[in-house]
Amino acid sequence: MDLPLPMSRKEMDQRGWDACDIVLITGDAYVDHPSFGVALVGRWLEYLGCRVGIIAQPDPQRIETFRILGKPRLFWGVTAGNLDSELANLTVMRKLRRDDPYSPGGRAGRRPRNASIVYTACARHAFKGVPVVLGGVEASLRRFAYYDYWTDRVRRSLLFDAKADLIVCGMAEQALTELVLRAQKGLAWQNIKGTAEIRSTLTNPSAFKILPAYEAVADPSGAGRNAFMEMANLIEAETDPQSGHSLAQAYGDRWLVVHPPAPSLTTGEMDIIYALPFTRRPHPSYGQDRIPAYDMIKDSITIHRGCYGGCAFCAIGAHQGTIISSRSQENVLSEIERMTRAPDFHGVISDLGGPTANMYATGCRRGRANCCRRSCVYPALCPNLQVDQAAFTKLLQAARHVPGVKHVFVSSGIRYDLALADKDETWLKELIAHHIGGRLKIAPEHIAGRVLRSMRKPQASVYLRFIRRFRELCRAAGQVHDVVEYFISGHPGCTLTDMVELAEVLHQARIHPEQVQDFYPAPMTMAAAMYYTALDPETLQPVYVARTDREKALQRALLLCHKPEFHRKAREALRAAGRSDLIGRGKNCLVPPE
Repeated sequence: MDLPLPMSRKEMDQRGWDACDIVLITGDAYVDHPSFGVALVGRWLEYLGCRVGIIAQPDPQRIETFRILGKPRLFWGVTAGNLDSELANLTVMRKLRRDDPYSPGGRAGRRPRNASIVYTACARHAFKGVPVVLGGVEASLRRFAYYDYWTDRVRRSLLFDAKADLIVCGMAEQALTELVLRAQKGLAWQNIKGTAEIRSTLTNPSAFKILPAYEAVADPSGAGRNAFMEMANLIEAETDPQSGHSLAQAYGDRWLVVHPPAPSLTTGEMDIIYALPFTRRPHPSYGQDRIPAYDMIKDSITIHRGCYGGCAFCAIGAHQGTIISSRSQENVLSEIERMTRAPDFHGVISDLGGPTANMYATGCRRGRANCCRRSCVYPALCPNLQVDQAAFTKLLQAARHVPGVKHVFVSSGIRYDLALADKDETWLKELIAHHIGGRLKIAPEHIAGRVLRSMRKPQASVYLRFIRRFRELCRAAGQVHDVVEYFISGHPGCTLTDMVELAEVLHQARIHPEQVQDFYPAPMTMAAAMYYTALDPETLQPVYVARTDREKALQRALLLCHKPEFHRKAREALRAAGRSDLIGRGKNCLVPPE
């Protein structure tokens, strides 16, 4: 019987351990499922031969909660969890959240704000002299100087503020493999791909691409904002694991050094990781306390990582990489067969996907060698992009024929431009016939051309063409499926006039958005650089940015103007945009009068 990694001394004793080699601290509840980062890392370290313990959501006010597993022999591993700890605690409008789906019972307040900093300080205090390695989304996206939305200023790399020894960037398996080897041999932690480190000097400056210094990018003047955008462009240009350079940034008399990402995992490596002995359940210590995030993903399967979309607002490429790493069909089917043997499995795979489901087994025919494109799909699909969906089609067909499986759904969303590029439409027809649980998720994000350009999303005509074709295929197959469209309000470059245009198109098409996202400037995204600098990254010309809470609320109200509770704000937005003609009872009006 597979056991979860230990969270107590009693569990260590049952294994005959006197100490852990590595103790992982996380802001999430511990769920031994590959969708949870700490479980993925913990099982990989166990595969490398390490004794790994986990401390989940320790109380920073009680230092003894950090000592529960004793002193780690090699190092601490610290992560804020699957969620950025600020976003876990606050909405984009800076209001306290009432729940946390990654906590037992969904209870809010179980992880502190700035969790990476807080947990590192507590670990240092609990046991002196033990190195601390930061990882996870929060640390990975803050490896460089970054704009912090919550304080409205540029902050230092998290490595400096947390006072950790190293940041392991992105998906950490390869960097951790090298790190463990060196830790066991007592070797220095320098020049490891996929890590960020601090140095007192640069002995060979010509070996690095030099970024503008922290003091320059933190300057709130126009010159400082230009320097910040220069830094953002340089970082984005060097994210390729094959051609990227090590980057260095001065912080006073010290240097931040960030090495290129580790190479993307091969199919064989992915298969090893996802075949590790996950229990796929929360740790038994939680008893009957439900963890909402687990309930959502417990019957889901990750089939690939990464994204080559390059959307300006999205951090997936910066964290997981821009090259797709896919599992083999045999490996995925083996996981499904293991799931069918679980007593609480009811025959439904809730999602067979990844960041974008139909990127599975696709990618550059040339391996992106020395490619300078920031996106493989924008402004148009690259001619070197292999978009054939044959492998995904075969996987779906095989998955639904595994004994014990009744339904296999694709719930993680698709790229509609990739779907249209698959000319024979076999995959899309297969999806419509068997693998949509009533609603297909897509993310057009906007309609206005200049906003889509700022987002690096395809033009609205592509989205509308897909909707027409999707509905035609649904009718031909005798299926009735809804489409759930995701839209963003308040993105840099988006004005009230642009939001009115979006609202009009949606109104005429009788589309009533449910999934609306207030723009959040995630660190290390180009949209965050645009939000802070109010500059276009390519032309360096000024762009409009909705900064105040009122501006953001008005844009959101226009997107949700079909709901009565947003009528008052939508009327205010229409008047501010000079479009009072859209207030009334006419068929083209967006909201009724008072």
